Amino acid sequence: MKVYNSLTKRKEEFIPLNEGKVKMYACGITVSGEAHIGHGYQALIYDIMRKYLQKIGYDVTYARNYTDVDDKIIAKSNETGIPADVYAKNMIENINKVMAELEVDDPDVWLKATENIENIIDFVETLIRKGHAYPTKNGDVYFDVRSFPAYGQLSNRNVDDALDGVRVDNDDEKKNAYDFALWKSAKAGEISWNSPWGQGRPGWHIECSAMNREAFGEQIDLHGGGRDLIFPHHENEIAQTEALTGKRFVKYWTHNGLIKVNGQKMSKSLGNSLLLTDLLAKYSSDAIKFALLQTNYRNDINVTDDLFPDAEKHLYNFYSVLAEIEGAGLRVSEENEQSAKKIDDEFNACMNDDFNTALALGNLFGYFKEMKKALLEKDGLALAMAKQIKATYSLLGIFKKSAKEYVEWYESLNAESIPEEVQSVAEERWQARLDKNWAKSDELRAKLQELGYAVKDSKTGYELTKL
Repeated sequence: MKVYNSLTKRKEEFIPLNEGKVKMYACGITVSGEAHIGHGYQALIYDIMRKYLQKIGYDVTYARNYTDVDDKIIAKSNETGIPADVYAKNMIENINKVMAELEVDDPDVWLKATENIENIIDFVETLIRKGHAYPTKNGDVYFDVRSFPAYGQLSNRNVDDALDGVRVDNDDEKKNAYDFALWKSAKAGEISWNSPWGQGRPGWHIECSAMNREAFGEQIDLHGGGRDLIFPHHENEIAQTEALTGKRFVKYWTHNGLIKVNGQKMSKSLGNSLLLTDLLAKYSSDAIKFALLQTNYRNDINVTDDLFPDAEKHLYNFYSVLAEIEGAGLRVSEENEQSAKKIDDEFNACMNDDFNTALALGNLFGYFKEMKKALLEKDGLALAMAKQIKATYSLLGIFKKSAKEYVEWYESLNAESIPEEVQSVAEERWQARLDKNWAKSDELRAKLQELGYAVKDSKTGYELTKL
């Protein structure tokens, strides 16, 4: 199996530090607001990576964190009048609920910054002792970037251009403008903890390093997060962790692409954030996942108005075939089962190539075409393939629902009723297309137009629209 390593900028054979075991960490959510589609996508990707590594035989321990104290959370606390710790707790409960609705599983280990204050303080003290960090008279502690010559190895930056495009805190007591905070002195009224440097709280970057060390020790196999975290967050994680241990921190760095909305980066300032609760009110969890996983995880996803509706239609067509097969009374032979096994083999081949969900989903269209043909011939292969698809693709979080119930749900949701005569003509035309009887297909298209309907074809079915 090959994994793209953001550190080396190439695909590498996946060989964990300890044979058969994988230590895996992904940066979680800063709980300053509701979970949006970017949060859901990142959680989904690393849940899938974990499950696939387990499928091929690895003993995986997967940890994620919640950043439950930082500047944004304190700002929200001041805005709402809710204490920062209570605000964060409430947000975590809400986010856990919506992730469950998306059907993304919990990690093996949940980590929270506020539950690791002692570990963080110990980490910072050790960095000071080793000459990699320094306290100020104001009670702040900074990492001395110049003390770590390898700084910039992940983002391909050097210290002299580290400021490029990055907001830097101004502090007259910093040795260099780009040194970053390990511990922040508390302002009046802020949530804080006692430390050797006075009342304060952790800097953002130190949290993940200290929690990783607590959960896994000095080294891990796979570390993940969004591509926007490469610099400065993950770069700083490497610097402070490797400065402390003298060892390579992460063997494989992985980063998922970002979500764009109609070509623009999703952000609160642009007002185009897509909340998961809003999406789940409109679309099935299957369709949301299908839409997101059609793109290679390392690439950005452009959410257009059609992305989720089109995904839902594809799922409806797929589930319709599954429902028809399940009600057809077919019998599966051993030969059918052996033939259907190719689905799992081809899925594994896709996932072995850097978790290529896009290619794996693309294969579905061919499988369903083959299943329709087998169904028409009353061949048990259709049922064998249906069972294999549900077993294999459940790893991606799709096809876990009852096919019959999904079809009924979709049809009730899109209840603009189409007359039986129109539906009958449309079905006859679709069969003509399957039979490559183009003349008859064109004739029936014209008849549909006379009846007041336009038809739009896709790889898996058709859509009728009233003229």
